[in-house]
Amino acid sequence: MVLRSLVLATASAMALMAGGASAKDNVTIGLQLEPPHLDPTSAAAQAIDSVVYSNIFEGLTRFMGDGSVVPGLAESWEISGDGTVYTFKLRKGVTFHDGSAMDAEDVKFSLDRARAEDSTNAQKALFAGITSVEAMDPQTVKITLDGPNGSLLFNLAWGDAVIVAPESIEQIKTNPIGTGAYSFQEWVQGDRITLTRNPDYWGDQPTLASATFKFISDPTAAFAAMMAEDIDAFDNFPAPENLPQFDADPRFQVLVGSTEGETILSTNNKQAPFDDVRVREAVAHAIDRQAIIDGAMFGYGTPIGTHFAPHSPAYKDLTGGSAYDPEKAKALLAEAGLADGFETTLHLPPPSYARRGGEIIAAQLAEVGIKAEIINVEWAQWLESVFRGKSFGLTIVSHTEPMDIGIYARPDYYFQYDSKAFQDLMAKLNTTTDPDGRTAILQDAQEMIAADYVNGYLFQLAKLGVAKAGLQGLWENAPTAAIDLSALSWAE
Repeated sequence: MVLRSLVLATASAMALMAGGASAKDNVTIGLQLEPPHLDPTSAAAQAIDSVVYSNIFEGLTRFMGDGSVVPGLAESWEISGDGTVYTFKLRKGVTFHDGSAMDAEDVKFSLDRARAEDSTNAQKALFAGITSVEAMDPQTVKITLDGPNGSLLFNLAWGDAVIVAPESIEQIKTNPIGTGAYSFQEWVQGDRITLTRNPDYWGDQPTLASATFKFISDPTAAFAAMMAEDIDAFDNFPAPENLPQFDADPRFQVLVGSTEGETILSTNNKQAPFDDVRVREAVAHAIDRQAIIDGAMFGYGTPIGTHFAPHSPAYKDLTGGSAYDPEKAKALLAEAGLADGFETTLHLPPPSYARRGGEIIAAQLAEVGIKAEIINVEWAQWLESVFRGKSFGLTIVSHTEPMDIGIYARPDYYFQYDSKAFQDLMAKLNTTTDPDGRTAILQDAQEMIAADYVNGYLFQLAKLGVAKAGLQGLWENAPTAAIDLSALSWAE
């Protein structure tokens, strides 16, 4: 009897150990937003890159967790003396997940597709200076520019510039095929996406065999799932009020860092009365940023007065130009012929910063006579009606793309700001390679859009992550929208 009990106990212990080992070979990560599809080269949705960046798809260069740009599929490059020709040497032995070889022709196809006249790439401007892409031989690509561009290596690190397999384009949105450390396995829409380790990956094999992204849009449900340990981590946790509870629980770790996310009250600059700078300035002075940060984000976030990340060395603090001053807001409205105020719409996508912040902003705007009708929309609706359709008055969104002030040089971008002076400034930036010169131009750009009150600049989104205590390698900061699975492991 004693021997039998000992055998059973030993077997039970071994089963538990086996179960633990198995659990440490995979990870389940919670995300609030589900991607509309899985092609990062044809949509602006951050949720796409959160799943596929570096995991499924890779570019010639890539971002690391500290914001640095390092070699990706290109192992090295040379730049001509005049800065207009970049010659990239590709890594050898790289294959797509379908087994086909990745070579210079694939790079040419991908970049030509991204910059084509009929391209649906959301960041097509990244490729505007490219005049030609040539496959010199299977491992060599030459990119020729119309002038020096000090941002090219940075631009090629974006998710919008990843290299795709030509034969996969027809199915890329639902069956993405890349070169990354993980390959696509399954998408149960409305629930989860599962990726599995790529055994033929050209680089170091990742530690985890598989990863599941679980979509949980409701903050309360996210809290419950994390506390029940149904998920292992939640990137950009949507309920900041719960962070102290996690922080006090030894089962969990809380990661508080910064993102590239300028959270703004986006304004339709071509829709009356927002086509009047006095009205846009009135909106800016009607907003109490700290009250929004405290009420919607429970104190997490940094007030901003322009579209630029405070952690950037080139940042200029311009919050004073749009300080909370409701009386000044009323005076500006009266000056614009709107002493009795006006009505508009406020479209709010699902993230907590938008839904919670929108309620606060609507109340603040009402104090100065602006009645904003709140319209809650799902992410796909926001992309269709606001981003593509430009059918809105105001909306709230966090722009998480890195160093993206250049979007203000695009008159057809969804907030429709059209300034020849700003466009010329960005053209000058593209031809400037001197670091000090680039900083000066970036600061001028910040001042210009702040003075034009293009949007209501709210706060820099903090990165608020929660994970089980043993999970290692999560990015504390988010230089781009990504969850780098190859960096993850479980503590022994």
